[in-house]
Amino acid sequence: MDLLPLLASAKITLNWVQPTCNNTLEVTGCLRGQTCFDDGSCEQNWGPKSIRADVPPRTDGRCGHDFDNALCDANGDYGPCCSSMGCFCGNTAAHCGEGCQSRPCSAAPVGVAPGPIAAPMNANPGKFDIVGQSGVPAMHAALMPNGRVVFLDKVEDYTQLKLDNGQFAYSSEYDPVTNQVVPLAYKTNAFCAGGTFLADGRLLSAGGNANLSWLDPTITDGWRGERYLACSSSDQAGQAWSEPGSQLDTARWYPTLQTIPDGRIFVASGSLNGLDPTVKSNNNPTYEILDRNGITSGGSTILPLLVKAQPYYMYPFLHLLPTGDLFILASKSSVLFSPSTGATTKTLPDLPGDYRTYPNTGGSTLLPLSSANNWCPSIIICGGGAYQDITSPTDASCGRISPLDANPNWEMDAMPEGRGMVESVLLPDGTVLWLNGANCGTQGFGLAADPTLEALIYDPEAKLGARVLVAGSNPNEMPVLQPDDAHSFATEFRVEIYTPPSLSRPGVVRPANIILSTLTLAFDATFSISFTSPATATKLQIALYHGGFVTHGLHMGARMAFLDFEGWVQGRSEQKVSIKMPGRREVTPPGPYVVLTVSQEIMKSKIDAGYEFGSIKEEPSRCGFCPIPACPGPARKFWATAAFDAHRSPTECTH
Repeated sequence: MDLLPLLASAKITLNWVQPTCNNTLEVTGCLRGQTCFDDGSCEQNWGPKSIRADVPPRTDGRCGHDFDNALCDANGDYGPCCSSMGCFCGNTAAHCGEGCQSRPCSAAPVGVAPGPIAAPMNANPGKFDIVGQSGVPAMHAALMPNGRVVFLDKVEDYTQLKLDNGQFAYSSEYDPVTNQVVPLAYKTNAFCAGGTFLADGRLLSAGGNANLSWLDPTITDGWRGERYLACSSSDQAGQAWSEPGSQLDTARWYPTLQTIPDGRIFVASGSLNGLDPTVKSNNNPTYEILDRNGITSGGSTILPLLVKAQPYYMYPFLHLLPTGDLFILASKSSVLFSPSTGATTKTLPDLPGDYRTYPNTGGSTLLPLSSANNWCPSIIICGGGAYQDITSPTDASCGRISPLDANPNWEMDAMPEGRGMVESVLLPDGTVLWLNGANCGTQGFGLAADPTLEALIYDPEAKLGARVLVAGSNPNEMPVLQPDDAHSFATEFRVEIYTPPSLSRPGVVRPANIILSTLTLAFDATFSISFTSPATATKLQIALYHGGFVTHGLHMGARMAFLDFEGWVQGRSEQKVSIKMPGRREVTPPGPYVVLTVSQEIMKSKIDAGYEFGSIKEEPSRCGFCPIPACPGPARKFWATAAFDAHRSPTECTH
C-alpha cells in the first residue's frame, strides 16, 4: 500500500429547508448573507445593497452590506468597527484593519500578507487515479487501526448504500486494498461533528445537528451526540457505530476535538442551534473535557479566544504542543492554552491576511516533531477568505510560527493562488502535501467556485521562498492520510488516490517485510523493526504518524514524530533497528499510529516508505508531564513587505 489521504467528498444532496422571515423584526430569521423581503422569503445578497435609508447604528453586532449598510454603535457591547467586507461589529484587529466600514478603533491593524507567489513544477509530478466509490458523501473521514478508512456524513435523502432496515446509510468503511465499501449505521445526526481517537483506539465522533425525521425517522438529533467506532482487523463485515447514550455537556455543531497527553479529550467551540453566528446567543464559545472514555466532566467553560473571535469561532485550529499546552487559532488570533489549569499561557501575534477559520477555513498543520531540535514545534497555516459568500476572494498567504520561541512571530510565505478549504497532509519524508479547495467563495451550501486543481508540496527545510513545488493537477476534492503515501480523494462518490512525486517515479523499490517487535508501544521504551531495505538507500527515518479526524479542511489531532534509532547499516539488505520512543506523552499522546519506515536515496525527492500499525499504551510516561527546555531559537523575523506586492490585489470573484 501507500500513505494515502483518503477522503471522499461525494456528490452531496442537500437537505435544505428554505428559511422564512419577518422583516419587521430586528432579528428577521434569515441566515447570514441573506435579505428578508416583504413576502417573507430569505434571498442571498449578491453585493452591497441598502433596504432602508438612514439606518441608525446597530447595537446587536450586525453591520455592513449584509445588514442595510448599518454602522456599529460605538457604545455598544460588540465594538465600534464593522469588519472588512461587512457583517459584524467588534474591536479586534480583524474588525478594524484595512477595509473597516465604520470608524477607527483601538486595535492595531494586522500586517499585510503576501499575495500569490508562483511555484515551479516538480520535475516528476505525482498522479491521480480513480479507484472506487465511497458509498456515502464524505463530510468526515478517518484512517482506522484496521487500515481502512471510515467515511461519515449527515442525514441525506440519497446515498449509494442501504442498511438492513431499508434506510440509507450515512457512514461507510472503505478498504483501500480491495476498493470495496460496506455500510455502517449510526443513531444520531453527525452533521458537522468533530472527532478524535480515544487512547484505546476507538474513534469518537461528537456533536452534530438536529434530527430530520421526514427524511429518516430512525435518526435522532446529534447536538450533544457521541458516537464510537471500533474496527476489527479480522471482521470484514464492518461494525456499526456504538451509541451507548453518553452526551456532551452542551450542544456543539462544528466543534474541534483533541486528545491530550493523559488520554482525556479537549472539546472546543460549536454552535448551540445552527443559527446566525453574528447573534451571540446562538454560539457556544466554550470548552469541556471528556474522560478517556469520552464521558464529559460535566461543565462547559468560556474560552476567551473564542468569545473574541465570534462569529469566526467554529472549528478552531487546535494542536497539542510538547509542553502539554494547546495551540488554538480562531479567526486570525491565536493563544497557547493549558487544559490542565484552564488558563491562557501565551497570546501570540495575529496572523496577517484574511480569516483562517470557518466559514473561510484554510488549512493548519503541526510540522513533524523531532528530538533533533528538542521536539520544538512549528505550525503552518495556509489559505482562508474574506467573508461568507461565493463572491469572497480567497487568501494565498501562509503563516508559519514556532509558538514556544521566546518571541514568536509569523514567517510569511504564499501559495501560487488563493485557496479556501485547502487540505494539508503530512508525507513520510516530513514534507506537507497541500491540495484541493476553491479559489473563490467559502464553506457552506453552494458558496464555492473555481476549484484549485494543483497539488502542492511544501518542504519546511528548504530556503524561504523555495519551499513550495507544484506536484500535479487534479479536478477532485479532499484528503485523509492513509498508510502508504498514495493519497486518495473523491468528488461525487468517486475515490481517488494521489501518488506523490517520490513514489510515482520509475523503479521505486520500497522497504518490505516490515516486522515490529510489538504493536503496543510505550513511552520512553524501545522496540525494534526488521525489514528488507532497498540496496540504494543512503538514509533511514522512522516516524510515527497519526492521521486524526478529517473534516472541512481540518485534520483534528494529526501529527508526525521522527524517532531516534540505532543499528542501521547502509548497503545491508536485511536490517534490524532499535527505536527509542519519546519520553513524553505530550509529543505522542496515546492512540493508534502508523509506524513509517522511510529509506531515502541521496536526493530527497527519492524516498521509499513502508508502514505498519501500532498503538501507544495508555500509561503515562515515567516523568508524567515532563518539563521541556525553552525553545529560544532565533526569533523568526516577520517578512519585509519588499519581498511581495504590499498592495495585494485579491482575485476578483464575481459569481
